[in-house]
Amino acid sequence: MTKKLIILLVLVMPAQWAWSQKKQTKSDTVIVELGKSSKIVLTVGDSSDLEMLKKYNFQKLFEDALQKIEGKDTVAIVEQDTTTNYSLTPADSKDKYDPWSEDWGNDNDDNDNNYTDRYNWEYHGSKRYGGRTRHSINFEFGMNNWLEEGEFPDNENAPYAIKPWGSWYVGFSSIQRTRMGKKFFLEWGGGISWYNLKFEDPSVRVLKDDTEVKFYIDEDPDHGSFKKSKIAATFINASVVPVLDFGGNGRKPRLWDNHRESFRIGLGPYIGYRIDSWTRAVYRDDDDKQKDKNKGNYYINNFRYGARLQIGFRSTDFFVNYDFNEFFAEGRGPNLNAFSFGIIL
Repeated sequence: MTKKLIILLVLVMPAQWAWSQKKQTKSDTVIVELGKSSKIVLTVGDSSDLEMLKKYNFQKLFEDALQKIEGKDTVAIVEQDTTTNYSLTPADSKDKYDPWSEDWGNDNDDNDNNYTDRYNWEYHGSKRYGGRTRHSINFEFGMNNWLEEGEFPDNENAPYAIKPWGSWYVGFSSIQRTRMGKKFFLEWGGGISWYNLKFEDPSVRVLKDDTEVKFYIDEDPDHGSFKKSKIAATFINASVVPVLDFGGNGRKPRLWDNHRESFRIGLGPYIGYRIDSWTRAVYRDDDDKQKDKNKGNYYINNFRYGARLQIGFRSTDFFVNYDFNEFFAEGRGPNLNAFSFGIIL
């Protein structure tokens, strides 16, 4: 009996081995090359497994695999006869992997054979809820004005009343966007901005004496007709704005990302330091255009600090800045708090 069993095993085992080798040659393997020397190998031996694979949490699977590699666990690589290689080329990628994006993986390409685009991805860290920071250069454009005890100075017909149109606010900033949670992030960074405050009355001039800054009407007949008069200042700034993003996007949407319907709102502090200030008046004298520009501090506060409100929808963001401290040093000029508002591009 024992001899018969041994003979049977000797006959069956080679057949079993040959059958398994034949079945193995029919399996399909996808190799995704990562970096310089790393790759992910996916082997499908039975097409019926595809439905099960579609339900897999591959993000969790990759995290577990990376943890095993970091723990120096042994990883076996099985080479197949029939393989298809897809190289990871981020420069050609259309659908980048973003662990914070809810709509990643939606393939809008009608060409189902374009595996290169479907497998391209961008890795931003080994932990799903770890810190992720993205950088952007923001351009801000808007208008300036100021309030005196909560009211506009033109209500009292003050000489320093501001004309909104022409009182432009311009700013450039380098902003980091650090994700703190699924729908919460910090926008922080620094930049430079220009206050331009154009007076409602173009004949108003600004004079600084030993004690204060004064505003007066220039009635010198030699100056002809005034066209423009303003006071301006340049600040370098830093800000930190916590933002609640209801869309949960991993980055700030761009102009061509209008399909990302998300609303976001944030409020946070900022501080600035004055690096330049001046006054400028433009008038006509004997049909010749004249410009008077005088640099000076005009008792403008060296520091500004306040609160910043940001509201965005899709690729458009708006901002409002309000200075808590007064524009001029205490006791050196009118009690004015500057503010600005506009759009972020």
